[in-house]
Amino acid sequence: MKSIPVLPTVLLLTFASCVTPHRDDRFTGLWNVATLKIPPHATWRQRTGFVQQVWYEGEPFRGKSTRVFGYVGRPATGAGPFPAILLVHGGGGKAFAEWSTLWAERGYVALAMDLSGRGPDGQRSPDSGPDQDDGSKFRDFNDGDARDMWTYHAVAAVLRGHSLLAAQKEVDATRIGITGISWGGYLTCIIAGIDDRLKVAVPVYGCGFIHENSAWVDSRFAKMSPERRDRWVKYFEPSRHLPEVRCPILFVNGTTDFAYPLDSYQKSYRLVPRGADLCVKVGMKHGHKEGWSIPEIDWFVDSVLKQGTPLPRVGRMECSAGEARVTFRSELPMTKAELHYTTDSGPWQKRNWQSRDAELRGRTARANIPPERPLVVFMTVTDQRGAVASTEHMELK
Repeated sequence: MKSIPVLPTVLLLTFASCVTPHRDDRFTGLWNVATLKIPPHATWRQRTGFVQQVWYEGEPFRGKSTRVFGYVGRPATGAGPFPAILLVHGGGGKAFAEWSTLWAERGYVALAMDLSGRGPDGQRSPDSGPDQDDGSKFRDFNDGDARDMWTYHAVAAVLRGHSLLAAQKEVDATRIGITGISWGGYLTCIIAGIDDRLKVAVPVYGCGFIHENSAWVDSRFAKMSPERRDRWVKYFEPSRHLPEVRCPILFVNGTTDFAYPLDSYQKSYRLVPRGADLCVKVGMKHGHKEGWSIPEIDWFVDSVLKQGTPLPRVGRMECSAGEARVTFRSELPMTKAELHYTTDSGPWQKRNWQSRDAELRGRTARANIPPERPLVVFMTVTDQRGAVASTEHMELK
């Protein structure tokens, strides 16, 4: 896998040829990945349309066995082997049959699992793991009961789900990816670092450094003792695992996301050793359906698992002499480039963003920078199908 010449950036990789090497030295934290790669015992239930209900074995919780509920979607036609995708919901979410169906309609075997201990009726199961409320996520714990925490169980449930999918005869086990929304994006950042089988990952909203800046700094972390905070970060902070990501990864977010601000986002994607793709959109709302309706997710996953057309790839934005410039590469004609900026300070979610057209010249986009300071600015380019790729944001003072 080679970086594209003359574009030294967090983004530019020829992902179609990506092969994730086997690594025995990968940092996996609390999780025994070798054990979690064993296909779990599963009980299959009724099938409706594209999806079938499944209960599969989870990790022990407080000494008792658990089960995880999910919906597995399968394409309506063809015998496979098909690529597959893991669908990881966020806070207040569930195993979404609709989400699994959308990917099945696109030719994937898709598993949407429930990470809050609930079944198809939305009720807590008697053999469930921990709940997904904030009290469970951030409760006090010690080293001895770290494996009873929600994050541990959620990550393990997704890895077991991967093993379940890989064992299905209609699935190509060498073409499995993951996407997660909000807390599911947070989990995706961890899982992409510890599961070396994954070929592509798309965290939406969720990222690392949530102990430094996120929706939970004041409500949770500020109320912890330093020792308790450090213990949570040691075991459950995505920044511990993002340096281990080796598969293609696309970070998707909005400029004013209430939970995962752009500064924590930037620190997170910069940890990925081989670079990450970015799709940051002005005004993108936070939600499950909003998070799974971004077409760039589909195109990015297809580009890796189906050899589809990749997203545009942009280089590092340069700002000087009152102008912002970026060089890009695309297999499709480009239709638009834009400069996005804010002159506001303070909390990221309260800043007002503005956009202006940039000029396309060959493989370069240019735009004048407003003279106001402080200024935060980034650029996007858009190809003819509407696929958006973003640069990193830059703060000018």
